[in-house]
Amino acid sequence: MTAAHAAAATARQSVSRAMLSRDWRVVPMLLPYLWDYKWRVVVALLFLVAAKLANVGVPLVMKDIVDALDPTQAVLLLPLALLLAYGLLRLSTVLFAELRDVVFVPVTQRASRRVALAVFRHLHALSLRFHLDRQTGGMSRDIERGTRGISTLLSFMLFSIIPVILEFVLVAAVLFAKFDWRFVAITFAAVILYIAFTIGITEWRTAIRKRANELDSKANTRAIDSLLNYETVKYFNNEEYEAKRYDDSLQRYEEMAVRNEASLGLLNVGQAAIIAVAATLLMILCAQGVAARNLTLGDLVLVNALLIQLYIPLNFLGMAYREIKQALIDMERMFGLLEQNREVDDAADAVELPPGPVAVRFEAVDFGYDPRRQILHGMSFGIPPAAKVAVVGSSGAGKSTLARLLYRFYDVSGGMVSISGTDIRKLKQSSLRAAIAIVPQDTVLFNDTILYNIQYGRPSATREEVVAAARAAHIHEFIETLPDGYESMVGERGLKLSGGEKQRVAIARAILKNPRIMIFDEATSALDSRTEQAIQKELNDIAQGRTTLVIAHRLSTVMDADEILVLEQGRIVERGRHGDLLAAGGSYAQMWALQQQEEQD
Repeated sequence: MTAAHAAAATARQSVSRAMLSRDWRVVPMLLPYLWDYKWRVVVALLFLVAAKLANVGVPLVMKDIVDALDPTQAVLLLPLALLLAYGLLRLSTVLFAELRDVVFVPVTQRASRRVALAVFRHLHALSLRFHLDRQTGGMSRDIERGTRGISTLLSFMLFSIIPVILEFVLVAAVLFAKFDWRFVAITFAAVILYIAFTIGITEWRTAIRKRANELDSKANTRAIDSLLNYETVKYFNNEEYEAKRYDDSLQRYEEMAVRNEASLGLLNVGQAAIIAVAATLLMILCAQGVAARNLTLGDLVLVNALLIQLYIPLNFLGMAYREIKQALIDMERMFGLLEQNREVDDAADAVELPPGPVAVRFEAVDFGYDPRRQILHGMSFGIPPAAKVAVVGSSGAGKSTLARLLYRFYDVSGGMVSISGTDIRKLKQSSLRAAIAIVPQDTVLFNDTILYNIQYGRPSATREEVVAAARAAHIHEFIETLPDGYESMVGERGLKLSGGEKQRVAIARAILKNPRIMIFDEATSALDSRTEQAIQKELNDIAQGRTTLVIAHRLSTVMDADEILVLEQGRIVERGRHGDLLAAGGSYAQMWALQQQEEQD
């Protein structure tokens, strides 16, 4: 072998070891979820041992029955007692196995539930940046497969791997005690060869299965993304284009699935060959012993029964190992979500936001979603308690970024955002966000009832409080005209409602939350002028007495603001009240004149 070949082989071995350790590293991560049920695990293992002892006892009793039924020494009472013992052992094997399942199944289900809940909570705790980059379809499939993998791993470890090991030890002990060393040697050699062959082939198959999983997740992602954008697909008559993209993903998955099944056939044939050779050798040895009268017919029955009891579960070892490896792969992807770092996290000494009126302050704030492209430059302004400050400017000026920073979806890269003098990085995020409500430009609703979507502002609110909020948002009358009233479903992302109706639901939701800080993020820019005018009064009403930040495109909606900030490329270029800015004749006055001209046209 050349040095290059040796280096390549070493590299492959290193990669294989790294993959193996990476796959199995999820097992310690799972242990804390099982620790609360350690006594159930212990009891299940005791039932497992009892079942295997009974199982190995069956061929031993069968040997005595066969020998006792020899015509030269048959005694009626002895075979009858042995037959009763045989029946009892058979029953015990099944009984203890079922008791093991009854005791252990709640452990697997509870562990799956707790891990899934932990992942769900962690995903909600991750930053907005993660969720903007995620692929929802693939991620949901990873979570689904991961939780299923926990049940698979625990079940196969307790119900397949440990039983096979225990039964092998018991069978080896019986063979060593009743026969010569050759029986034990053949059994040991066959089991070791079987396990080595199974692990070697399965490791090769793992890469194929991983790639198949990736393609499966990709196909699912494309399908969900296409269905979520159903209207866009229809607008551009691209049904066949979407079907072709989806079929391309399915075709690649199909190719990997075929390779996966072919490799499975190779594994099964190899396993069967090892078992067949070992069983043949043992039966030849046993038959020679019977012919030489060193062994009895009962011994032949015993060896045959022991081989059947050992090799039948051993035959499932390959499948069990494959399923365990697959479960580890699936769990690794899911636990990988848990390892995603929280970009924004509470400080160890974070405090609650004090009660009472609040003032908001941006002090020399610098920020960029990407370090290579800064969005805000030295942004400084304040919103006194119960005051309204409006931010206007062209698209991309950084207006909506202010709302995301105030919610602390991101942390500033320079300067500070404070509420009532306290840096929001020193506040608990739950306390901070409980004090803020937002009416966004694009209101996205849950595919549930109108009642649910309004009540989402404060889930503990009563129906009467929901109705009161709907009245304040001037949507109650519309809801009452619907056949199902407040129980009407709004459809995926609220598509059954018009833009104005969705905005009123968002307003009612914000009113129900009763926040101290109110954000209107271009809340009317997507509406027509008549609907905008109708909703504008409702926005002004709920802003009364609250510290309010208005992000606007249409300047007519911010004429009553206590201060108007004009942004250009992440910098404040003008500030003042509506009349003062018009009189100054700067950027704001030009924007006002342009919009007035557009409305006249």
